[in-house]
Amino acid sequence: MNRTLKIVSLLPLLALAACGFHLRGSAALPQGMERVHLTVGGGGDFQRKMARALLASNVTLEDKSGPDVAELHVPAQNFTMQILTVNGAAQVTEFAVHYHVVFTATDANGKTIVPIQTIDLQREFSYDSGQPVGTAAQVEQIQASLIDDSVQALLFRLQAVARHGEEAATKAVGTLPASASTTPEPPQYSPSVN
Repeated sequence: MNRTLKIVSLLPLLALAACGFHLRGSAALPQGMERVHLTVGGGGDFQRKMARALLASNVTLEDKSGPDVAELHVPAQNFTMQILTVNGAAQVTEFAVHYHVVFTATDANGKTIVPIQTIDLQREFSYDSGQPVGTAAQVEQIQASLIDDSVQALLFRLQAVARHGEEAATKAVGTLPASASTTPEPPQYSPSVN
């Protein structure tokens, strides 16, 4: 009976592991980033999630820049949508949601440790014109997932600098996990989604 109870209690954990869920721990950031002033153009969910990730990495967030305070600056982060396929009745059947993030980081002495870099992620989804409410909810969920992945991608680049030096941040772009892989920048004509 006791053994059966243990096995049953482990089933939810096995299900989470099978679907790709992993607990994300703290990041080992470069020296000089113990205190960080975070600025994010547009703010929103990205700023909130990035701040939470920095706090989880034992970083003290500062309201203002100043001496002995590192800077993590995200001047741009935006979503665009792109039509991928259209059916015979000229109805859109598949979209891609693109997320573009630009960032740079300096240490507490004002030295650039990550020059301006970009993170470009995308997710594709099928569109059902008969379910517009479901589609809006699906887009919101995709956007939240892209924000989570971009925060992790940014932290991976900072970790690469901490482990291997400044040139590693650029090389880290090609070694991101599949869920945070970079993609070409979306066409400029795509309508904006906020």
